[in-house]
Amino acid sequence: MSDSRPIGVFDSGVGGLTVLLELRRQLPAEDVLYLADLAHFPDVPRPQQQVRELTLGIIDLLAGMDTKLVVIACNTASAAGLHAARERFEIPIVGVIAPGAQAAATATRNGRVAVISTAGTLASQEYLHAIKEANPGVSVLGKAAPELVDIVEDGDADTARADAALSDVLADVFAWGADTLVLGCTHYPLLRPALQRVIGRRRVRVVDSAETTAARVRRILDVNRLTGGAGAGAVLEVLVSGDPDRFAMTADRLFEEPLPAPTAISIGLPPVSLAAAT
Repeated sequence: MSDSRPIGVFDSGVGGLTVLLELRRQLPAEDVLYLADLAHFPDVPRPQQQVRELTLGIIDLLAGMDTKLVVIACNTASAAGLHAARERFEIPIVGVIAPGAQAAATATRNGRVAVISTAGTLASQEYLHAIKEANPGVSVLGKAAPELVDIVEDGDADTARADAALSDVLADVFAWGADTLVLGCTHYPLLRPALQRVIGRRRVRVVDSAETTAARVRRILDVNRLTGGAGAGAVLEVLVSGDPDRFAMTADRLFEEPLPAPTAISIGLPPVSLAAAT
């Protein structure tokens, strides 16, 4: 018995394509509905409550499209809204923080793991808690690198601009002696060529959550008997708030397979109280 409903995946823009690519590799028979919310993320740093409510609103939208599972392919949204989403919705919801944290805790040999992320993800301390949950003996260094998101979204992932930004961000990581680096934003794996140049011959293992997140989705589908059909070439649909042409142009440069033309949608921004905004 199979379940032909699609998997829902959402992110702020092209970053979640790293998760989408792994889902396509590991679950080629599954239909996927990908939503990129360019209108709100990664615009400006937002209060956690607003990110949480926006995340819940997007999941509600995807659930209304009869998705069987939702992947929050955004670290900031996972940190702000995953727990609340699991309390509110009946369908399985998978975030990207725990899989990456588990992989990092397993990978480190000297017990020093660095995490680069957006400011919101760093402030949440979700990676610190998740890595410590996996191995309490690991030390964690967090560094905010929000400018890297703009570099990726601008299509400059493999340029001197990316090299310069990464060199600045990773200077403290190298000085601290981390042997494992977690890419705590789904945009950052798209910086792999620049990362390789900046890391050079240093013995630093780079961990991103795309592969481990897709593996977790596969296990959840199997356990809950939600797997799709046996054939390959499943349907992929892309929804974009904001500018679909901008998304398509950047995605075409970064994604490893042709994407369908994105469909523009509107997502309302939830209100935030003055107390929540401080």
